[in-house]
Amino acid sequence: MISGRNSERIKLEAQRLGFFYCGIAKAEKLEEDEPRLETWLKKGMHGSMQYMENHFDKRLDPRLLVEDTKSVITLLVNYFPKEHQELGIPKIAKYAYGEDYHIVVREKLNELYHFIQQEIGEVHGRGFVDSAPVLERSWAVKSGAGWIGKNGNLISKQQGSFFFIATLMVDIVLDYDDPIIKDYCGTCTKCIDACPTEAILPNKEINGSQCISYFTIELKDAVIQPDKIWKDWIFGCDICQDVCPWNRFSKEINGNDFKPIPEILHFTKEDWLALNEDAFKTIFKHSPLKRSKWRGIQRNINFLDT
Repeated sequence: MISGRNSERIKLEAQRLGFFYCGIAKAEKLEEDEPRLETWLKKGMHGSMQYMENHFDKRLDPRLLVEDTKSVITLLVNYFPKEHQELGIPKIAKYAYGEDYHIVVREKLNELYHFIQQEIGEVHGRGFVDSAPVLERSWAVKSGAGWIGKNGNLISKQQGSFFFIATLMVDIVLDYDDPIIKDYCGTCTKCIDACPTEAILPNKEINGSQCISYFTIELKDAVIQPDKIWKDWIFGCDICQDVCPWNRFSKEINGNDFKPIPEILHFTKEDWLALNEDAFKTIFKHSPLKRSKWRGIQRNINFLDT
C-alpha cells in the first residue's frame, strides 16, 4: 500500500538525518492522559509554569492543534556525550552540554518535513521540538519508541533515556506502529530513592515544582527554599537518569552534534563566580544555559555556597 511505502521512506530519511528512532501513531485524542493531566494541574505540581494550564484540549488532541492531522511522527535524537564534566565542579544536565537542542533538532526536523513534501507530495503539517502544547512522550509511547519510566522519562530498551524527542504532525495517512504495552521498570525504584527533593512520586507522578530542574531553570524570581538539597546542580538535573539501569545501554554520540562547550566540562565554582555577563553571553550564545541567563546561573551558584 502507498501508506506503507511512504512510512518506510520517511523512516529511512529520518535515519539518514541522524534520528535513531522514527515511529508513527494515528492522530486521535489521548483519552488516558486527560484525567492524569487534569489531576496533575489541580494539585499544582507545575508550580509557576502557568503555561502548562493553557490549551488543555489541544494538548490532548493533535487535530485541534494542527488542522487535518492524521498521523503523528515521533523522532528521537541521541545526546549522550562522550566527554563528561570533571568531578567536584558545579553540575549541568548532559542535554545542555553543547548547542541548544532546539536549534539542532529543529534543523533536522525541517529537513525531514521538506523531504516529505518533495518526495511524497502535497503534505501539510507542523513540527515541534519541546515546544507548543504537545504531550510528546505520550505520542512516543503510542509510536512504539518505549515506555514511561517511574521518573516520568521515556525509556527505550535499546538506548535508555538520554535523547531528545521531536514530533511531526502531518495530514496524510501512514502505517502505524504498535505501542510497547509492557512497563520494563518492574520493581526497580532507584530513581525514586535517589531523588534528593522527593519529586518522584508513586504511580509515575512527578511533582515538577519540587524538581531540581525546576528550581535551577524554571523558577525565575522566587526565593529558593533553603531546605532543598541540590547536590551541586546549577542547571537541570540528571540524577534520576544516571541511576537508571536502562541507561547502561546509552550510546555515545557520533559527530559534532551537541559537542560540549569546554567551559561546561571544566569550570569550577570560582570560574562561574568570576564570569561576567558579557562573557557569559559570548560563551553560551547558542547554549541552553541562556534560558536561565547570567543572573540565574549566578543565583544558583551562590545558593550552593549557603
